[in-house]
Amino acid sequence: MRILIANDDGIDALGIQTLSRYLQAQYDTLMVAPDRNRSGASNSLTLTRPLQPCKVADRAYKVDGTPSDCVNLALSGVIDGQVDLVVSGINHGPNLGDDVIYSGTVAAAMEARHLGRPALAVSLVGNQHFATAAQVVLALLKDTHTLNMPAGVLLNVNVPDLPYDDIKGLQVTKLGYRHKAQAPVSAQHPRGMPSYWIGALSDPYDASSGTDFDAVANGYVSVTPIHTDMTCYEATSSLEKWIDIVTL
Repeated sequence: MRILIANDDGIDALGIQTLSRYLQAQYDTLMVAPDRNRSGASNSLTLTRPLQPCKVADRAYKVDGTPSDCVNLALSGVIDGQVDLVVSGINHGPNLGDDVIYSGTVAAAMEARHLGRPALAVSLVGNQHFATAAQVVLALLKDTHTLNMPAGVLLNVNVPDLPYDDIKGLQVTKLGYRHKAQAPVSAQHPRGMPSYWIGALSDPYDASSGTDFDAVANGYVSVTPIHTDMTCYEATSSLEKWIDIVTL
């Protein structure tokens, strides 16, 4: 099995380098990642200029673009194209709940699914035990041939920042929710121009049993199936009644 490895923290990040080292020992791998940190890039594609993939090592490339750019170039055949599965990560920090809206890590996996490849997005809920997350990936990949997911579905995996032997197991979860984002923080600019950092993530609003937040907090690896259909089916009936009385 040939695996494409991508991320949003950049090709030199410890997470992707650790993942690559573990996967190379058992699989044929190709790494294509941004040339710098592109966290929060979400599903953006670079459409205003050409991209320049650059080979940095045997079967490893950096791209001056977004995570989605990287996967698009790799799977379209510009770089390779012969890939069976995509693993995006290991992200430095969580992608829990509504984090997935902004995540470049999840977006890279989503781009893979758009292009017809099964995909996992993998995040470490911390910045220490990347080897644990890599070992979790290896465990998940052992039986991927038996996994039958609907078209367009990817797996969002969040791993507690613990030694591997302290992980309690795996849980299939749903996305939780965070409180609204914290306010932007003023940043001092050397020329006095108004400058701000985007506010930090807020604490969970819904971390109830069955959510990804709850699983990770209790020492379990959270595995959440997600897809791009954002239709709110529960609202359809009420919306249809309202539309019926609207006149143009």
